[in-house]
Amino acid sequence: MAPPAADIDLVSHTSTGPIQVKKVSAESSLKGPLVNSGSLDQYNSFDVTKVIGREFPDLQLSDILADDQKIRDLAITVSQRGVVFFRNQSLNIEEQKVLGTKLGELTGKPESSKLHRHALSNSKRGIAVDENGKLDDEVSIISSEQNRKFYKDRFTNKSKVLASEGWHADITFERIPSDYAILKIIKKPEDAGGDTLWASGYEAYDRLSPDFQKLAESLTATHYQPNFVKVAKEFGEELIEQDRGAPENTGLDFTASHPVIRTNPVTGWKSLFGAGHQIEHGWIDNVTPRESEILKAYFLQLITNNHDLQVRFRWGENDLAIWDNRSVFHTATNDYDGKRQGNRVVSLGERPYFDPNSVSRRQALGTA
Repeated sequence: MAPPAADIDLVSHTSTGPIQVKKVSAESSLKGPLVNSGSLDQYNSFDVTKVIGREFPDLQLSDILADDQKIRDLAITVSQRGVVFFRNQSLNIEEQKVLGTKLGELTGKPESSKLHRHALSNSKRGIAVDENGKLDDEVSIISSEQNRKFYKDRFTNKSKVLASEGWHADITFERIPSDYAILKIIKKPEDAGGDTLWASGYEAYDRLSPDFQKLAESLTATHYQPNFVKVAKEFGEELIEQDRGAPENTGLDFTASHPVIRTNPVTGWKSLFGAGHQIEHGWIDNVTPRESEILKAYFLQLITNNHDLQVRFRWGENDLAIWDNRSVFHTATNDYDGKRQGNRVVSLGERPYFDPNSVSRRQALGTA
């Protein structure tokens, strides 16, 4: 792995003005895709759909947390299947953080990438992450009450906003975004609802024609999230401005340019990445505004209009999901009146890149 660059050549804007930011290499140490050793084959599991999702209905993650081979194979499984589900987990929040750290460290994440500290959904909201009242900036609080407060009708079952606007991958507005995320639902709604859906970026790429694949591979997109600054001003909330888990994740710009097609270093597969809510306020770089809108709309349509590259999960209390933010999109279903809360641990990975020598999922599996 290349050592972090020592030069300071980035500028971010904070509440006190522009600041210089240390640029790091943030490269994966992997030299090629990883191979699953089969250490998890002893546990009962099944694929939820043909394209995306696997569930281990009986496995307790706390039982394998100290086994690095099994955790490495788990990370490979998540990267290959996109999202993996576990029921009624005993894993506490500290163990969840250990797992989030290990998934990336055992699969080549750069040393400069730690657990993400979310700018808004952090300890400053005063929501405890365990029964002892613990507050923790390295845990993103997924709270229906907070969402309804900050974003009003978008997160209610009476919303008239198209639900497809919610599709996203986590924190892609950061210069160093996420590899793996772990969400454990600790309170599910009293009424029915509150499911989460995931969609495969691998399969979305494979749905493009060869010529359109080449076009998409040549593009980058600017990811932009203006809502945090808006919420901070409207509600007087304090944001985390400095070092949100990586030196470059600093400032209030919440803007980063990444490849539209991203190579996942764990699988070596190409995935659609520059799509969904993360570029709703952003744009496709170096094209006209109208071209950008056309491309953004089509890339989102690939996710929303293809139900056969999606998987839907109905949560039970203490259920847990792990997904690879490099290769899947997800969205919550806001079809309930009750309260819903979860603890999400988000690991930071490598700087996004596209390797022209990488292959698609269908090519790798011989189904192209």
